[in-house]
Amino acid sequence: MRSPTRRGLGAIAACSLLLTAGCAGAGGIGDPDDPNSINVLMVNNPQMLDIQRLTAQHFTSRTGVKVNFTVLPENDVRDKISQDFTSQAGQYDIATLSNYEVPIYARNKWLAPLDGFIAADPGFDQQDILEPIRQSLTAADGKVYAQPFYGESSFLMYRKDILAAKNLTMPDKPTWQQVADIASKVDGAEPGLKGICLRGQPGWGQLMAPLTTVVNTFGGTWFTQDWQAKLDSPEFTEATKFYVDLVRDHGEAGAPQAGFAECLNNMTQGKTAMWYDATSAAGLLEAADSPVRGKLGFAQAPVVKTKSSGWLYTWAFAVQQASAKQQAAWKFLSWASGKDYETVAGQQLGWSKVPDGKRASTYQRPEYLKLGGSYADATRTAIATADPRNPGVQPRPAYGIQFVGIPEFTNLGTQVSQEISSAIAGRQSVDEALKSAQGLADKVAAKYRKS
Repeated sequence: MRSPTRRGLGAIAACSLLLTAGCAGAGGIGDPDDPNSINVLMVNNPQMLDIQRLTAQHFTSRTGVKVNFTVLPENDVRDKISQDFTSQAGQYDIATLSNYEVPIYARNKWLAPLDGFIAADPGFDQQDILEPIRQSLTAADGKVYAQPFYGESSFLMYRKDILAAKNLTMPDKPTWQQVADIASKVDGAEPGLKGICLRGQPGWGQLMAPLTTVVNTFGGTWFTQDWQAKLDSPEFTEATKFYVDLVRDHGEAGAPQAGFAECLNNMTQGKTAMWYDATSAAGLLEAADSPVRGKLGFAQAPVVKTKSSGWLYTWAFAVQQASAKQQAAWKFLSWASGKDYETVAGQQLGWSKVPDGKRASTYQRPEYLKLGGSYADATRTAIATADPRNPGVQPRPAYGIQFVGIPEFTNLGTQVSQEISSAIAGRQSVDEALKSAQGLADKVAAKYRKS
């Protein structure tokens, strides 16, 4: 989950670019009395830096709306957005939020509903937004509160050449047991090659993102619909033991510290035969300068008891309720999340840099399919089958596939991930880790049982 997606490389790349520009972490605040000057606070992912570079020439020159960007690393930008939006200070008209935060912010009336702007702007084509992404940015009141910049699910990436050399075939929709069996057979097939890479780095958006999808498909859940914590249930325990055993037996070296960036490096450098992670990684692995370009296959997220198990994540633009410049802010959202920006990005930067995973029409563009044809169908299928409101085998008390959509989850998920990462490192058993995790989760559940 952009996710925890592209974050590691994004931070590194963004830092380099910003330092080169001599303005690391810097931003701009425009004239508060100018109705055509808006302030945007956004995360420093590479795709965001691309739109920052293209805005003046391709948006401001046409609309007359000047955009003042403040670009910060993920943790910093989340803190700054929280400070400005929760107080409704109105310093920033627009901010980047994920589908984890949008429903929470909307419920607290910190975001402006966008339905009126959408209705008055038929060229935006709201129905072209992929349905799971569209739903994830729609709050419980049925109103739309953000527009996606890019989206992602999760799937299995594997080396076709290594499996073929072992006469192995990867199903389009594998089970986790099939994946584990293949991992055991390709582990060591080449010097230094491991069977699979799975995140083990602590963090609610690191280890807990893929592991929670495994828990879901094994039949487990964090909480029952009536807020009973279930982290020590047989299903949660079986899934966690499976994940920990798989990464300990056939996973990457240094697994307790490995996140998205580390697994991407291992896959790119030919150190692992398979990787279960964000669909957004596929474009990086298939880039023109990638050593593994053309050697990869893509399968849907492995399952056990559910029909699908991929996660859903998007970075989206939302307008602060307190903004006095909502009309100008919508003009920017309409362009940034629209078809025209994809055309500009494709023509100016190359079609591999188009922020994909949000619009159905993207997957009909011949220019995009020429570069991303090997993973485009698998990516779209993964996003289309993601169901944040029904990700497992039982009803849930909150939305979310790889997270639980409550404010407390960032702290809870990180604390639980630290316990399980410790089990991956061999410092404690899975049973011991989940006993501690159950206590942490039960404290959160107790608050909701009383409310």
